Amino acid sequence: MKGGTLKLSPATTPLPFDVLVTASYLGTPIVFDPDTSQPVLEVDGTAISDPADIINNLTSKLLPTNPSNNVQHTSFISLAKSLATASSYADVVAALDSLDDHLLLRSFLVGYSITAADFSVWGALKGNVQALGILKRNGHIHISRWYSFIESIPSTQSALNSLAEARANKARSTKVAASFSLGLPNAVEGKVVTRFPPEPSGYLHIGHTKAAILNQYFAAMYKGRMLIRFDDTNPSKEKTEFEDTILQDLELLDIRGDAVSHTSDHFDALHRYAVEIIKSGNAYADDTLQLQMREERMNGIASKRRDTSVEENLKRFEEMATGSEEGAKWCIRAKISVDNPNKAMRDPVIYRVNTTPHHRTGDKWKIYPTYDFACPIVDSIEGVTHALRTNEYRDRNPQYQWMLEALKLRKVDIWDFSRVNFVYTLLSKRKLTMFVDKEVVHGWDDPRFPTVRGIRRRGMTIEALKQYMLSQGPSQAVLLLEWDGIWATNKKIIDPIAPRFTALAKENLVTVHINGQSGVTTQSVPRHKKNPDVGTKTTVYSPVIYIEQEDASSFEDNEEITLMDWGNAIVKSKQVSDSGQIASMTMDLYLEGDFKKTKKKITWLAESSSANPLVNVTLLDYDYLITKKKLEEEDDVFNFVTPVSEFKSEALADANVITLSKGDIIQFERKGYYIVDAVKPDKTLDLIRIPDGKMASLASKVAGSTPVEPVQAIPKAKSSKKGPANELAPRKEGFVDPDGNRIMLSEGKSGFEIPVTTKMYDVKRVFGETEVQAAAETKMYSVKSVYDR
Repeated sequence: MKGGTLKLSPATTPLPFDVLVTASYLGTPIVFDPDTSQPVLEVDGTAISDPADIINNLTSKLLPTNPSNNVQHTSFISLAKSLATASSYADVVAALDSLDDHLLLRSFLVGYSITAADFSVWGALKGNVQALGILKRNGHIHISRWYSFIESIPSTQSALNSLAEARANKARSTKVAASFSLGLPNAVEGKVVTRFPPEPSGYLHIGHTKAAILNQYFAAMYKGRMLIRFDDTNPSKEKTEFEDTILQDLELLDIRGDAVSHTSDHFDALHRYAVEIIKSGNAYADDTLQLQMREERMNGIASKRRDTSVEENLKRFEEMATGSEEGAKWCIRAKISVDNPNKAMRDPVIYRVNTTPHHRTGDKWKIYPTYDFACPIVDSIEGVTHALRTNEYRDRNPQYQWMLEALKLRKVDIWDFSRVNFVYTLLSKRKLTMFVDKEVVHGWDDPRFPTVRGIRRRGMTIEALKQYMLSQGPSQAVLLLEWDGIWATNKKIIDPIAPRFTALAKENLVTVHINGQSGVTTQSVPRHKKNPDVGTKTTVYSPVIYIEQEDASSFEDNEEITLMDWGNAIVKSKQVSDSGQIASMTMDLYLEGDFKKTKKKITWLAESSSANPLVNVTLLDYDYLITKKKLEEEDDVFNFVTPVSEFKSEALADANVITLSKGDIIQFERKGYYIVDAVKPDKTLDLIRIPDGKMASLASKVAGSTPVEPVQAIPKAKSSKKGPANELAPRKEGFVDPDGNRIMLSEGKSGFEIPVTTKMYDVKRVFGETEVQAAAETKMYSVKSVYDR
């Protein structure tokens, strides 16, 4: 429908499924607008809001090809209207019985092609809960066949997927809005100004993303502004390179400030405020040695310089500004308190000497303000209304307000939120820099790093990051989060759109000869069975195929298995190499077999050819960088470095992957999700596995740990001589994990060993090491255990 657009709310009840799927089939653009109270069809500048008129407009494009069927078509449109509101069980059953009889020998309701009647009746059934419940009883097989066909049409699938996504987005936004329902204190719409103040001394990591996203969220919520300000007050650590990468990382997060500034823009003003606070008697110069100063602050002892005159303090400050040897011995401290219970209020340092040239101001300055002094002042003079800070700064909040009051500057409201911490993860810039400098990782964008670049390279989407961070809400609790939550969120986003391909491990690849396949044939199939918009790929069928050794080794003679996206086959023979590996196999194609009845459904690849060459790919997976869930301050990080944290395997992939580009996200069937990391000149690919949120994919691979493994099917024993089918090796002794926890294993002689983490003392059994058989009197029949063979 040229020029037409359908608008409707995903929350509309009942939702007009007939309108939705008809519009989708006709190619009418559909916009899901939560603010739309009822469906609106805009055609040639005219808005049609009456549901009946919308249906009439749409159905006029899908009338029967034979005019003699128009009366029947109209009757089904009327049936759809009555079904949509029918609530009487008897009426619904009567209508379904009649409709089922009508569809006995028909594919469509009217004529030999799809019409608006099909979509209207289907939509009425879709929206009637009682009708759907009756159909689930499988008493109306002809309606069920027809219903499934209409639902499988690509345009219908596309419409339903779009609706599901719109509903999910609405649910997420509602949840987030509820999480932040308290809002910011003293916020006025249109006047709120937030700021994100990164220090340009490293790359943004996942901990920073929460602060950046929250600042942007609240600025948008109150129709205000967000500033990006680089806190560049320590020239020893800062580089222009980091500023550029931080801005690029923010771009990746789709975060753009209304203005970008630097604390160094205000060095002249900060110097004037330092002089002013000294003149007012609220600051003094001190040359106490660092360790002694720290001890005095801890014990509430006043510095010997605390009562020095204003003139002497100003003279020392001037000496500091020269960067001389004498000046370097001194610093300026705020004169707040000596023994305040909050140690952040015990005369903090606000200015110190640093002769390292600044990356923006060069050697103009030899003295620099501390963050605690500069931050409140610059916030106030730049117009910030709300300073969002992690609650690790909470003890410093009174200090922040004291600076503003001492200098008689405009007040700024502070809003706390909890810091994001993850298990087995370093978020300290200092420690991350050490890992880069010592080449423990390949760089700041290493997939094992928690930097924005690192997690993006590993396949994290921006949408997942935003959803996850906002879902944390305004929590004040300091939590040590597992990675499964954020990766599970990521999976929900990539799964509906990731094209499916096939890859097989190269090691001990098995050649299979297929009887019943004459020559090489190809077929175009969807890249994603549930999302036709993802496109199509070419599947090759050949008399010679490859399968993985693990699959081949599990087959029994004459077992019927399913070759995914082809059909069933029966294993006829196996050839074993001298090493005991399966070298080749023969199978009979059995396409009439029922794939629902086979236990093993395997991936495979047709023999490589010039027309459809298999592609060499390298699959990469990663472990945590450290072996301890949470490092303490006194821990030496290099005592906890994972010995091996990068894993590579070589594989062959189907020819369709040749079209992929760097950054594309895909799924290899039965292997998982991957992101293309590199496309090499020889057309080979490097792909990084994307965690899917399941604990098995996230468990540490460190030797000695007990990763959660997926439960594998246990083959039945062929004879009683081999013992129980699920018999395991003799029980292993417990061991101690890297966190110092003892791991004990269950004592059963059969079944699975269950790891149990405990910190309890190891004690001897009360009844000794021999098993105690409890006598029991019973009149029940004696039967053999089901586990005895």
